[in-house]
Amino acid sequence: MKLKIKRKRENLDDQEVQENVNEKVIKNNYGDGVAWRRGARLGEGSFGSVYLAISNKISCFPLAMAVKSAELSVSESIQEEKEILSNLSGCPNNIIQCFGDEITVADDGSMVYNLLLEYASGGSLADRINKFGPKGLPESEVRCFTRSILEGLNYIHESDYVHRDLKPENILLLHKSGRGITAEFTAKLCDFGLSKRVKKCRKNELEEPYWRGTPMFLSPEAAMDGLQDTRSDIWSLGCIVLEMLTGKPAWNVREGPNYEANILKKLQRRNQLPKIPGYLSQNAKGFLNCCLERNVSHRLSAKTLLTHPFVDGLNNDDEEEEEIEYMHGWSFISKENDYANQIQEQSYQYLQIPSQNWPQCQYLHVI
Repeated sequence: MKLKIKRKRENLDDQEVQENVNEKVIKNNYGDGVAWRRGARLGEGSFGSVYLAISNKISCFPLAMAVKSAELSVSESIQEEKEILSNLSGCPNNIIQCFGDEITVADDGSMVYNLLLEYASGGSLADRINKFGPKGLPESEVRCFTRSILEGLNYIHESDYVHRDLKPENILLLHKSGRGITAEFTAKLCDFGLSKRVKKCRKNELEEPYWRGTPMFLSPEAAMDGLQDTRSDIWSLGCIVLEMLTGKPAWNVREGPNYEANILKKLQRRNQLPKIPGYLSQNAKGFLNCCLERNVSHRLSAKTLLTHPFVDGLNNDDEEEEEIEYMHGWSFISKENDYANQIQEQSYQYLQIPSQNWPQCQYLHVI
């Protein structure tokens, strides 16, 4: 079971982050790292929490990070996620980056496993959808986000992985510079706690269904047969794009005790499909139809969908993305570092002087 962040994940804008790091008393049950100090909690899940982490001035880490923490005894899924992120480190523009892991000691003396991740100051895609409400996001922005998600998915699938829990909460937004179609954010995939190698995704022979993920974004074949492969991620993408465009979930199901069961019933009815509004552009409707195809053999791959008119022609050059420098698979975005500098200046007055027992820095941090 993975560490899952609740659906209404806290969205931190500049003012909120600074208010959090300005608190003189920061709840710090899980302890600090050697080269970073734990800040405000960003989210909480079944097996741990995600915190803002502020690196020390002489650290080789980015100034601001997100740290996913859980007690060592229940951290297996987070450790597996670290291995997956290491295997997917060759796609820093579309997949959230991992900066390593570390064991800390909690206030009660227990050992805590910490996964250090790229910090997304723009919150999640779910936050942005909620911000725009029922009118949905501008189609130009949806197209660019979809392109970024597809590029990440294509890399994941070509690396023989299936995400298995693709949803707006697991897509993070990072501030960026530029004057392109969507200059404010870039989208990156995150939360690989349920991801598996394709060869390991087989139908479960037990009585319980083998599907993993969130019912609202689950594919029909997963709900009916317990089968999840790369094409299941494409169905999930279709649900996400539909929600971005309309501001509403793909399935119109009322909240209640039978919420998830009612979604699964819709998925198991062979004639049921999410409703695609007629007011959407032809390219948008065509793209959605390609993703939300019940027949798995007719559903297009991420590589093929990258040539669809809905996203074709949108690339990093068109969006005038900021220059990114890479050292040992790490990416440092100038906009994020400027933003992190503001956090660091506000927080250092409340952080203790770091220990003199520093490890030798093996990476050159260039800003």
